[in-house]
Amino acid sequence: MLQAGIVGLPNVGKSTLFNALTRSRKAEAANYPFCTIEPNVGVVEVPDERLQPLREIAKTQVVIPAAIEFVDIAGLVAGASEGEGLGNKFLANIREVDAIVHVVRCFEDDDVIHNMGSVDPIRDIEVINTELVLADLQSAEMQLEKNRRKAKGNDKEAVALVALLERLVPHLNDGKPAVTLELNDEEEKVMKNLCLLSGKKVLYACNVSEEDLSKGSNEYTEKVATWANEHHGAGSCVICARIEEELSELSPEEAAEYLESLDVKGSGVSTLIRGAYALLGLASYFTAGEKEVRAWTFTQGMKAPQCAGVIHTDFEKTFIKAEVVSYEDLVAAGGVPAARDAGKYRLEGKEYLFKDGDVALFKTGA
Repeated sequence: MLQAGIVGLPNVGKSTLFNALTRSRKAEAANYPFCTIEPNVGVVEVPDERLQPLREIAKTQVVIPAAIEFVDIAGLVAGASEGEGLGNKFLANIREVDAIVHVVRCFEDDDVIHNMGSVDPIRDIEVINTELVLADLQSAEMQLEKNRRKAKGNDKEAVALVALLERLVPHLNDGKPAVTLELNDEEEKVMKNLCLLSGKKVLYACNVSEEDLSKGSNEYTEKVATWANEHHGAGSCVICARIEEELSELSPEEAAEYLESLDVKGSGVSTLIRGAYALLGLASYFTAGEKEVRAWTFTQGMKAPQCAGVIHTDFEKTFIKAEVVSYEDLVAAGGVPAARDAGKYRLEGKEYLFKDGDVALFKTGA
């Protein structure tokens, strides 16, 4: 299962957010730096409003949503790449995840310590990014020196790696994350093997106060959204970790009433989970029958046999065809028979690229 790591400076609300995401108290949330040391891991269901209509069509009581893992990583500080604040350990934790949710403090509160003395989300973001870039720069320079010797012996892999690193090192030296370096398809494959910290996709989560949550934004969140887009090609979302943690302890009905009392349309955590799911390059297809309705996670770009293999590895090997209908067509028809009569069901072969929202039935051999 792919993982999204929650990172940020100390005391920005990472552990509170993690508890809200996982509906747990696994992560200690306290008003002092480094209250989290060992990373906490939690499996989180992906909210999907399409499941309920499918359940009604299939006439089943069992619904199984898709899921991803979130990892709560302890706060980084300036100098982490040199070992400050247990930096080497925390950077190693980040290296193991597949994408990053960067929590940024966008609220004023004199009772909550800020380890840098003031609220400045852009400065905070740049502190974290600088540490990731510096750690990557050290690694890239070492790899460049090592592979230059191999490249002289006409090692094809080394030649390709050196060509990439000779562009990457100056890019990192300019303080730019690896993810913003323009690459062709072959270079992307080479880059992936480097496991760079700043090469991971990022979603910025702006942690705001209860008052600003009802407004939908504040001056800090607007700055983050602009900066993320211009400097990182990344997106952002607005959350109130404290409110979300309270919501996680309520029933769905009580949570909806509470949000309505705050004049808030929906849960920021739901938006964040869906954003992280997309950030990881994931999508969902469905199976729907009397036994259950289930969302199956696949990586964008997977073909039909690979998607069948998500259910069981043997299905990929024995795949014959897939019977597919889009969620929209199935719901519009009101049921399977009507969708068939309308010609909305298709038989797809091994080259079919699955799409988010496909409802499928696989045919396999012995």
